[in-house]
Amino acid sequence: MRIAVLGATGTAGSAIVSEALDRGHHLTALARRPAPARPGVRLTVRAVDAADPAALGPALADVDAAVLTIRLAPGDESRLAPLTRTFLDVAQRHGTRVLVVGGAAPLRSPDRPGRLLIDDPVRVPAAWREVARASLAQFHACHEHSYGDWVYLSPPAILEPGDRSGRYRRGTDTLLVDDDGTSRITAPDLAIAVVDELEMPGPDRHFTIAAAV
Repeated sequence: MRIAVLGATGTAGSAIVSEALDRGHHLTALARRPAPARPGVRLTVRAVDAADPAALGPALADVDAAVLTIRLAPGDESRLAPLTRTFLDVAQRHGTRVLVVGGAAPLRSPDRPGRLLIDDPVRVPAAWREVARASLAQFHACHEHSYGDWVYLSPPAILEPGDRSGRYRRGTDTLLVDDDGTSRITAPDLAIAVVDELEMPGPDRHFTIAAAV
């Protein structure tokens, strides 16, 4: 499979690139300041501005699927939804399947059934409200877009470096937690879930994951 990853130098993006390469896929790693390509692998590296559809077009034209996994600097959160719309615009023109690694805010709270995570002050304290609002706006941007070939992955509350266990839990619209209430996964295990979804798409437009227990 030919896969493009926008945000390929980030914690999630770099893990997704590594996992997909290890499974034999051909990767196009996209970032504003990309890392040098490793020699001898099925990897193309391109410098791309996520806000520039003219630059995104050639990068998404010849791939089977594209992963959007970008995080913006504090103060720039409001740009996330427009950048996502631009990405979907370009993907639609080329018929490219999209997987968005977004945020947890669109999920339901495991402690307060019927309430979104963003409205649970215990799970989303004030310091994280702007980030949460941005991810919810991104989720709505996907739903409101005319292109239908996308899926949105809401990671758990904590995405951290760590080992590849090879296992994870998958859910739909409610935050997954451990017995102690923690919601977490390592970047390598998140990457497994992403590539699994690309290789064998599940039935859900919106899904979440967490570390296996």
